Amino acid sequence: MTNNRREILAIAGAASLAGFAGFRGGSQMHPDAKSKLPLAGQTSPVAVVKAASYSEDLAGAMMRGILECGLDVAGKRVLLKPNFVEFDPNTCINTDVAVVAAALDVFRSLGATVKIGEGPGHRRDTFAMAELTRYRSEIAQFDDVFVDLNREDVSPVQGFADRGTFYFPNSVLAADLIVSLAKMKTHHWAGATLSMKNYFGLVPGSIYGWPKNELHYIGINKSILELTRIFGPKSFALVDGIVGMEGNGPIQGTPKKAGVLVMGSDLAAVDATCCRIMGIDPARVEYLQGAADRLGVIEESRIEQRGEAIAGVRTNFQLIKEYSQLRLA
Repeated sequence: MTNNRREILAIAGAASLAGFAGFRGGSQMHPDAKSKLPLAGQTSPVAVVKAASYSEDLAGAMMRGILECGLDVAGKRVLLKPNFVEFDPNTCINTDVAVVAAALDVFRSLGATVKIGEGPGHRRDTFAMAELTRYRSEIAQFDDVFVDLNREDVSPVQGFADRGTFYFPNSVLAADLIVSLAKMKTHHWAGATLSMKNYFGLVPGSIYGWPKNELHYIGINKSILELTRIFGPKSFALVDGIVGMEGNGPIQGTPKKAGVLVMGSDLAAVDATCCRIMGIDPARVEYLQGAADRLGVIEESRIEQRGEAIAGVRTNFQLIKEYSQLRLA
């Protein structure tokens, strides 16, 4: 066990004994998936924690953010859902392996049973992608904890957009908590891809095609909202913004260092905060407009900012010309 892991266990134990003493009061997102509007006066906590590089103590940074958000995972089945969709050694498409490895340690130390699951949207050989991204070599016993969501057995969910029945992997449906380990990136069709868009990887490619063709037929923004409606109430977002992607994302953009991890249980609030850090106006992002008040909050006044202030970490991401109107003033 490394020193960092010992520190994690010590922090987790202290937090448990102190009843999350570091948690400052405030209501979180209401867990009822059927709620159409948020409770009157409801706010959502979002933690922004600085992390200058992937060689830093990421586990400690994550633990601080998790405790700031008051998350309790003891005894729960947790599915970590990173973003690894394609591979190019010249850029930074995927959630960095250091973030995934640290999250695995942190959630285990907090008493959860943890799996990692992903269904890449482009590559059909998920384990080859795991090799290229170093997940398989740098995460201990990777094959024992990983689930290929593109090919796992599935079960039906009633009602997805205009489809009467839609199928999802059993690991996704059985999880008590899904952690969206998204990458902070621009997106050439959606404007930005963050914790909500990351849930495209929950949809099995073996049934719905590559690159998740059925979701594109339904519509990207509508599909993002439907995935958030179904899985958002049992979610926590942890966005890798240490090095993100700007320009022609989510695959062909260029690296952009933001030096942050962004966390919270309200996916819309987390994504709105990420947008502000990227210099994007979340009110102009279509799926965030659709989520507002129905699936989460996006107004800055209703997000309880914890950790770093946005003004101190904001770094404008380059946008393609089609999305220049998204720029935050």
